Amino acid sequence: MTVDLLIRDAYLYIDRDWEVANGWLSVKDGRVHAVGDGAEDVPAAKSVISAHGRLVTPGLVNAHHHMYQNLTRAYAPVTNGTLFEWLKGLYPLWADLDAESVYLSTSVAMVELLMGGCTTSMDHMYVHPRPFLIDAQFRAARDIGFRFHATRGSMTRSVEDGGLPPASVVQDEDTILADSERLVAAFHDPTPGAMGRVALAPCSLFSVSERIMVESARLADKHDLRLHTHLAEDPDEDSYCAEIYGCTPTEYFERVGWASPRSWVAHYIYPTDDEVDRLAHAGVCTAQCPCSNMMIGGGTADAMDMRRRGMRVGLGCDGSASTDHASMWLETRMAMLLGRFRHGPHAMSARDALDMATRGGAACLGWEDEIGHLRPGACADLVVWSMSEVAAAGALSDPVEAWLRCAPAVAGTTIVNGKVLVSDGVPLLANLGDILRDHAREARRIQRLDG
Repeated sequence: MTVDLLIRDAYLYIDRDWEVANGWLSVKDGRVHAVGDGAEDVPAAKSVISAHGRLVTPGLVNAHHHMYQNLTRAYAPVTNGTLFEWLKGLYPLWADLDAESVYLSTSVAMVELLMGGCTTSMDHMYVHPRPFLIDAQFRAARDIGFRFHATRGSMTRSVEDGGLPPASVVQDEDTILADSERLVAAFHDPTPGAMGRVALAPCSLFSVSERIMVESARLADKHDLRLHTHLAEDPDEDSYCAEIYGCTPTEYFERVGWASPRSWVAHYIYPTDDEVDRLAHAGVCTAQCPCSNMMIGGGTADAMDMRRRGMRVGLGCDGSASTDHASMWLETRMAMLLGRFRHGPHAMSARDALDMATRGGAACLGWEDEIGHLRPGACADLVVWSMSEVAAAGALSDPVEAWLRCAPAVAGTTIVNGKVLVSDGVPLLANLGDILRDHAREARRIQRLDG
């Protein structure tokens, strides 16, 4: 039998308990067909890629992102603000989003993610000044060939209602719930190997009504969907929940029916140990966002402690206007450094961080059966990593540790669904130049730099 693609001469990281030196991996019909070492018969293939001894891993999985925010990267007036100051400064700009700017920002984000070794990403689109913005995101994902898990975010509380955003970017409850149903019908694909899925994602406990939280959980049960929100991200959230709800953010999360295996949360920086234990027992996952949290200066989740307590932890780039990049490799390296900084050199290895970036992210998305590993039958989403000879000089004993310690590493080849989307570090998107030109125009418009 002839397979579609063969990766040979590779150091294969198949899964957290399976590595193959001098190995090969075959792909057929968008799936991992087989893996083997150099001593086994190598199958015939229509196309062959030699890894030249480089590390091959599953594609990284981004468990938290706000793609539209790359339109306001490094926006000078808010670069030194707190989380709430940063949000208040940017919400008025994001009110100018439309379908074209969302298509362009999503396209740029997905290409950037591919170049950083990410093959599947969610996106938390919670600003809706105009309808059908998530439709534009799915169009971008189809045009690029990216595996995409959209989340229908929402906000109901504007400044007039005691929230942070202006009225122009919030929606009423009935509009949110109706559009959630529409998006699920139009884009959610629950079948194996899906390229597009939908989850429900009210923005945060302080930006939506209790009805939206409760009804989103009911819709998720009805359609078998994932649930996502920000949780315990900032001390101001504790004060808000104590004043409005008479409880902590985690207690409110439990009260509205979200403490279930359907849910994953972003950040989760300020829970108590008991709250972590309760959510872990309930099957809730979390996404740590190392670079964003450090850039805002708001602390970061204790990922290794959460893992020890039984919580599945993934990684996320978060918004490109706070992190100012979309490199899952950089997030993975930073997660390792934070873990070691917090708990000492024995606390976290490169393999721990890679497990969070692959299996952990897949668990957050409820997709661990098919992505986040390269066992036969998995989706053929993988990365051949590249590093300069200078940066890698002397790193001879452990390719996985070298991948994060010797920097920077980039995706030499990125494959999604068995198709090569990045080759020799270059995205294979014919109209990328046009997208970047149009993105620059929209970024100037939204940042109000053309007046």
